[in-house]
Formats: sequence, C-alpha cells, structure tokens
Amino acid sequence: MSKKVSFHTLGCKLNFSESSTLARQFTDNGFERTTSNKEQADIYVINTCSVTDSADKKCRNIIRKLNKANPEAIIAVTGCYAQLKPSEIAEIEGVDIVVGSNNKGEILSYVQQLTTKGKSAIYTCDTDEITTFFSSFSSGDRTRSFLKVQDGCSYRCSYCTIPLARGTSRNTSIESIINEAEEIASKRIKEVVLTGVNIGDFGHSTGETFIDLIKALDNVDGIERYRISSIEPNLLTKEILDFCHNSSKFQPHYHIPLQAGSDKVLALMRRRYNTAQFAEKINMVKGLDSNVFIGVDVIIGFPGESDDDFEKCFNLLSDLKPAFLHLFPYSERANTDAIHYEGKVSPADKNKRMKRMEELSAKLHYDFCSKFIGKKCKVLVEGMQKGGKVHGYTENYVKVLLPYKKELIGTIIEVEIESVNLNGEAIGIIV
Repeated sequence: MSKKVSFHTLGCKLNFSESSTLARQFTDNGFERTTSNKEQADIYVINTCSVTDSADKKCRNIIRKLNKANPEAIIAVTGCYAQLKPSEIAEIEGVDIVVGSNNKGEILSYVQQLTTKGKSAIYTCDTDEITTFFSSFSSGDRTRSFLKVQDGCSYRCSYCTIPLARGTSRNTSIESIINEAEEIASKRIKEVVLTGVNIGDFGHSTGETFIDLIKALDNVDGIERYRISSIEPNLLTKEILDFCHNSSKFQPHYHIPLQAGSDKVLALMRRRYNTAQFAEKINMVKGLDSNVFIGVDVIIGFPGESDDDFEKCFNLLSDLKPAFLHLFPYSERANTDAIHYEGKVSPADKNKRMKRMEELSAKLHYDFCSKFIGKKCKVLVEGMQKGGKVHGYTENYVKVLLPYKKELIGTIIEVEIESVNLNGEAIGIIV
C-alpha cells in the first residue's frame, strides 16, 4: 500500500506553485496525495509563510493539530518561517524535518531518508548562501496555474523579512520557463499567473529581462490568458505596459504595491518611488485602458505614520480609484530596521484606520465592477460557488456568478453582466 502525503500551504501564490511541484514529486515516486482534511496521512508537508506574526502562529497551530491527530506521521516544515526560525519550529512536538529555502526541492529525499521519528533534522543555510532556484508551477486547478518565474529580492525595505527568508533576486532561464509553460498548456490549463517575489526584477541570473520573458510567453500555444501577479511600480515600464496592452493574452489586470500614501512613510519604508511617481504610473496604466483592474497593496499603521500621513494615503487612493485594496496592518518582524523605529501606532488607531480603508476598498471595488453592468465580457469559468452557482473571472478580473452547468467549468464563454451584489460579485447570463 502506498503511503499518503498531505500538503498544507500558507501565504502567497509562490508557495502554492512550490507545494504543487513538491506534490508531483511525491506522487511520481509512488506516494498517494490526500487533499481531505479528515483523512489521515503518513507524511504532512507544511509550506509556511512568515510575512506577519499571525502567519507564524497559524503555522504552529497547524503543526500541533496534525501531530495531535496523528502522532506517528512524519511532519516536514518548509517555507519562509522554516528559513527564518528553524530551531523554533524544530522544538515543536511532532516536527521531524525542517527545510530552508535552499533545500526545498530536496524534501522528498529527506523524507525517504528518515527511518524513525525523534529529534528534528534541520536543513537550512545562511541567507547569503541561498542560491538555488526551485522551478515550480501549480497544476491542481483545471483552469489556472501559478508559474514561478523569479525568487528572492535584492531590495531592503525596512519592514520586510522576505530577503532574509528567500535570499537575493534570481531566476531560471526563459527557455526553461517556456518549457514549463508548454507543459502547463499540455494539461489544457487556460490561464497562467506569473509569480515570484519581485518579478519585475527578472533576469539577474541569466542576463535576460522581464519584457523578454513576457514576449516569449506570448508565443506559447495553448495558453489563452496570462496575469502578472504583482510588480513594483518602479519596474512597471512603458514598454511592458504597451506590450501587454497590445497582447491578446496578457489580461488588463495589474497588482501594483503602494504600501504607503505619504512620501515621509515611503522613505521610512525605503521604497523606491514617491507618491507622485506612483500616481503617474497608475495614470499611465489607465491611460491605455480605462477598464483595467488595478489591485494595490497598502500597509496600515507603519511606525511614524501620523493621522496626516494616513489621510494623505486615503485621499491619494480615493483620487486614483484602483479596483481593489489589499490591506495589511503593520506587523513587527524580527531582524528588520522598522522594529526599532519610533512613533509606533496604537492598536486602536491601527484598527480605526484599517476599518476606513476597508470601507474605501469595498466602495472602489463595487464601483469598478458596476461599470460593466449591461456589458458583455469573456469569463473563464472555474468552479462551484455556494448556492448552486459556478464562478469565473472576466479579462479584467471581475468575479462573475453564473447558473451551475458542469460542462462550463474550464471553458471561456461570453456573458452579459446583469447586476453586481454588495460583495462586488457580478451576476451574469450566458449570451
């Protein structure tokens, strides 16, 4: 009987692409993957996030829950938390293997080498020794794949532990990525999301550029849609925007981090742009297509953020009108400069500011989606939604609910938007 392995992934799309590739390694070697939370496994692999303190806590809770449910199972922990605090994880009861960023692709061999449960084996290295690139893409979804094109970050933002957890910016070759995209296409997956830590910085390892990459991907047969998961505003060039605008495959959808809407706070964060430059880039995107979906990351309550700084951020976003805000309350992280900054924002003020921004985000999202009422759009249908519906996304990332028809899943169909509910979900009819 084959042994069963279960994967538990926290955090970003990059982690999901890596977990999916690790899972294929296990199944290719005779393991049976179980995705049911109720079914016990022989091996649990936990791919962790460490972007906030709550992410660390969630990981510890998952480990303890799995160990309690099945004390005999092998528990292997990898990801950013494992790289940053391997000894802390190794001390949690039930943990057998801790794997850092440089050795993530070797988890299968570490599991196969383990003969008895006992003291945790730690496979990590110092940050400056993280040099490998673990090529990966997700394949569990019939409609969408996350394709890893870059890893690490050479920026040193004052609040961020990602360079410590994943090392400096690096990538594999365009040729290798094209081979993976062709493999994705062979699985009849229609949409690919390009993922990485700082994907606009692509090319350091190979002497290539991000524009070279997207031009090559545009020629892969079988992939009908590409999305760029997140790209720094200083790296989103006019050449990239023009190419994506004229491409039939790259969708009118960008995720552009702002993090703070005050030049003072941006400087404290050590971001590589100011508010005027950010606004100029957003307006450049909208100048090519007024219906483009723009998601924006914002950190609330960074040390030194005054009421006036927050108001500047609120007003800037109100004026720029992105389609959605991804909001994060500032979380202190060890070994970052920001943890020593003065002017810490109280939890009460942080919560108050978060609530105002959440309300703004809901309004911006509803207003954006409502623009398409009465219009026809192409929707890639993904899967079931509660209430007997299927859902999917338009080219510009409006979520659309449709009457359930199993045969629609995995197809791109034309729909007309009838209305938008208070959650910003469009109600569509098939044309």
